[in-house]
Amino acid sequence: MRQQQWLNEQEAHVWRSFLDLRRRIEAVINQQLNEDAGLSSVDYELVVPLSEAPDGVLRARDLGRMVGWERSRLSHQVRRMEQRGLVAREDCATDARGLMIRLTPEGRAAITAAAPEHVKVVRRYFFDSLTKEEVATLAAVYDRLLAKIDSDHPGAGPS
Repeated sequence: MRQQQWLNEQEAHVWRSFLDLRRRIEAVINQQLNEDAGLSSVDYELVVPLSEAPDGVLRARDLGRMVGWERSRLSHQVRRMEQRGLVAREDCATDARGLMIRLTPEGRAAITAAAPEHVKVVRRYFFDSLTKEEVATLAAVYDRLLAKIDSDHPGAGPS
């Protein structure tokens, strides 16, 4: 039996700081998105790939994979967004069982309204306090951490 290896003081500090940063930046981003376009960060997470897709349409399963969500979570969020006019569900022309998600003109207007300030918030609270070298280091660290998760848990993230 292997003995539990607890986090040391520095590791615990880094981990708690990471969690705190994630919560705080999420709160600031949610506030900005809501003020500028009536969106939540969850809405934004879905409208971004839709806005980048040809004709603003993606197959539901592909959208779910892109954002790393399970089918039920995606279905509930799409339903809420559909009720607000941001997206529309459509049948898939090539597969009777498939479902397509289309960004509506209202959804496109929302992301168009939110995106410029969103980028400013991300720059202000994430990138502006970092040097180019620190950004490169973070990119390498995040890539390595994500690769570890992907190797240990295939299918845990976007494919």
